[in-house]
Amino acid sequence: MDYYRSYHEQNDMDNTIKLRQILKTLPPFAADYFRAIESTTSVRTRVSYAYDIRLFFRFLTENNPCYKDYEIRDFKAADLERIESVDLEEYQQYLKVYESDGQPAGYATNGERGLKRKMSALRSFYAYYYKRQVITRNPTLLVDMPKLHDKAIIRLDVDETAQLLDFIEHGGDSLSGQRKAYYEKTKERDLALVTLLLGTGIRVSECVGLDLTDVDFRNNGIKVTRKGGSEMVVYFGDEVEQALRRYMEGSRKSVSPLPGHENALFLSTQKRRIGVQAVENLVKKYAKQVTPLKHITPHKLRSTYGTTLYQETGDIYLVAEVLGHRDVNTTRKHYAAQDEERRRMAARAVRLREEGPKNK
Repeated sequence: MDYYRSYHEQNDMDNTIKLRQILKTLPPFAADYFRAIESTTSVRTRVSYAYDIRLFFRFLTENNPCYKDYEIRDFKAADLERIESVDLEEYQQYLKVYESDGQPAGYATNGERGLKRKMSALRSFYAYYYKRQVITRNPTLLVDMPKLHDKAIIRLDVDETAQLLDFIEHGGDSLSGQRKAYYEKTKERDLALVTLLLGTGIRVSECVGLDLTDVDFRNNGIKVTRKGGSEMVVYFGDEVEQALRRYMEGSRKSVSPLPGHENALFLSTQKRRIGVQAVENLVKKYAKQVTPLKHITPHKLRSTYGTTLYQETGDIYLVAEVLGHRDVNTTRKHYAAQDEERRRMAARAVRLREEGPKNK
């Protein structure tokens, strides 16, 4: 019998192969660093770090006169010591806009979070060799890390949530012909998927990785694989149950998936496990019809759930546990600290002039 590889196992395998390919383009000494962090990071994180470290070496070859004749594989660990803090500050400037194949207009950009992630990767890289006394100085400690500014949480209001689900369920009733056929073909799946995201707050990567066997209607729970590979049962309510049952007993049962995708809960129209990008596209498509001024993504549906759960329970630890946050401070920062209703109460509490008859 063929061994069944889960979505997350397949992803890890694909990323492991990708990491090996990237390492072949990096200086040979870099392999020691990635081997050392294997036990404390996910393979996906290591792939991201590898891309970021490679970008740093590319920057040096293109912009630093000392390395204009270098290929990336020519660098030695000792070269890390020759970098000054001003070089790293120039690198931060470079990261804001730089040439990149496959990007719109041929350029890639980084905002605050992208800059911080890339500088964090570089600081971690340097720290490994400094700690092991391969290098005697660490210039990354002399450069300030990019500051992140708080942003307001974008989420759906209660009425917008209801409108979104109503539109998915009935928005195609007036269609005809091929558009009508496509709508009917995907309606149950899309309604179940969006209801699940809104009703549990799971990540889109956790959603697309679900198998049929991960759904437990006896206890109304789903088994999800969190960041880092840990498994957790997330429970859902009656509305999610109804949407999932209707989909699983209806259009999902009538599809014959392609080999290797038989166990996937959510399938694409090509009869394969649906991907993250496809889910992002369908959420955007429906949300645009309901709330065109808000840029709604699957993550914003997760924010909607987290905000609603906190407002209903006031229990920040419960919200952190259900959302799978490792640090409750992350949850508090995003939900408790930006309690919109409390801010509205503050606005109503302050009066500037007493009401009374106008002066004659």
